[in-house]
Amino acid sequence: MSVQDYLEKHKLSMRIEDAVNAAVRAKSSDPVIFIADQLKKAVPGVITKVKGRQIVDSRGNPTVEVDLHTSKGMYRAAVPSGASTGIHEAVELRDNDKAVYLGKGVLKAVANVNEKIAPALLGLNPTQQANIDNIMKELDKTENKGNLGANAILAVSMAVCKAGAAEKGVPLYQHIADLSGNTKLVLPVPAFNIINGGSHAGNKLAMQEFMILPTGAATFSEALRMGAEVYHNLKTVIKGKYGIDACNVGDEGGFAPNISRQEEGLDLVKEAIEKAGYTGKIKIGMDVAASEFYTADKRYDLDFKTPNNSGAEIKSGEEMIELYKSFCQEYPIISIEDPFEQDDWDHTKKLTALNICQVVGDDLLVTNPKRVAKAIEEKTCNALLLKVNQIGTVTESIEAVNMAKQANWGVMASHRSGETEDSFIADLSVGLATGQIKTGAPCRSERLAKYNQLLRIEEELGDKAVYAGENWRPKLGGV
Repeated sequence: MSVQDYLEKHKLSMRIEDAVNAAVRAKSSDPVIFIADQLKKAVPGVITKVKGRQIVDSRGNPTVEVDLHTSKGMYRAAVPSGASTGIHEAVELRDNDKAVYLGKGVLKAVANVNEKIAPALLGLNPTQQANIDNIMKELDKTENKGNLGANAILAVSMAVCKAGAAEKGVPLYQHIADLSGNTKLVLPVPAFNIINGGSHAGNKLAMQEFMILPTGAATFSEALRMGAEVYHNLKTVIKGKYGIDACNVGDEGGFAPNISRQEEGLDLVKEAIEKAGYTGKIKIGMDVAASEFYTADKRYDLDFKTPNNSGAEIKSGEEMIELYKSFCQEYPIISIEDPFEQDDWDHTKKLTALNICQVVGDDLLVTNPKRVAKAIEEKTCNALLLKVNQIGTVTESIEAVNMAKQANWGVMASHRSGETEDSFIADLSVGLATGQIKTGAPCRSERLAKYNQLLRIEEELGDKAVYAGENWRPKLGGV
């Protein structure tokens, strides 16, 4: 093939001429870089390589990471992992070889990425998120992604989303907004988990998370500052009451003092808010994770961490409702997550009907559109906890959020207790305008990665940045 034939075959002369003309029109100060960028944009944006690997999460357990390559570059995503996982969640595929990482290896999931998923996606346009997610679901051929593993599928799905944004030349949050049909970008109210209990900590607290929500802040950056100041005041309070040893932190960066009564935890949070000077501006949220202490006779043991306990702290569903009512009366609580066991729909519905707080479905819903549809129809709860690894694809996550919004529910984007430095959910929360996000205490880098990304997004949006604040969720009677 002659040089001329080669130039004509690849239309190089025309493409180079177009790039040069564009540089002239733009009066670029560095035409070489400008022309190179123009030529790069002219290359069809298709997936050229997908590489999975095993990395380690914030708890020292393996998880899946994927590098996805297109003509525009390489895009990386890593999947988090929960400690208190609902039985209805999509399957997190583990190797179960007890001699390696205590059985928690994910090399099978990684192999599925490299050997089964990757070949099916080569040559596809990464902007076609729904199509690619559906291809992976069809490859899996199970309802719960138990064949390939939701951890394998999600790592690729998130990487595709990042590549799609780059292909369009827009920020990730904007691409997610486009995929969902959302036209209003919103910085979420952060729900900082500042006291850890349940399966996230070694203390005797049954309930898993005690959170603060700076709804009275004017901007996200102010909300982060308020949260950090309360966190440091809480450390001072705990140190004064229980000593320096009580200032150890749990999986999500919150303090884990050796207390057993839930009211004691709430009193500590309330006192820290007061000491920081934010009474009225900061509200309290709780993640009860009640499935963790549900008993065989369908009751709730608030002393479940004590072996062979007396049973004095075991309560019926109705008694738990009365307990939550007292919490909401005595403390500025606006949100309670998973107040009952993941299949205890009746008591969850009764609490929701009281309209005393936002009732969030986590293990109850597992970000599954089918379970969300059932909860909407039966008025079981009034908010969705958005965890992408519970369902396994970006597309299904968006579907669940859109359903929740149409039902006038609140939506809280969420991390997992086993996290990575991937800040995907920060962009997700802005792009879907969830209005709420929980990703741990203002402590530990895998948590701060998300909050810091929200700071960057706020800065990038400039005067267009809108902080959810008092509009953290659709209006709810009693909240």
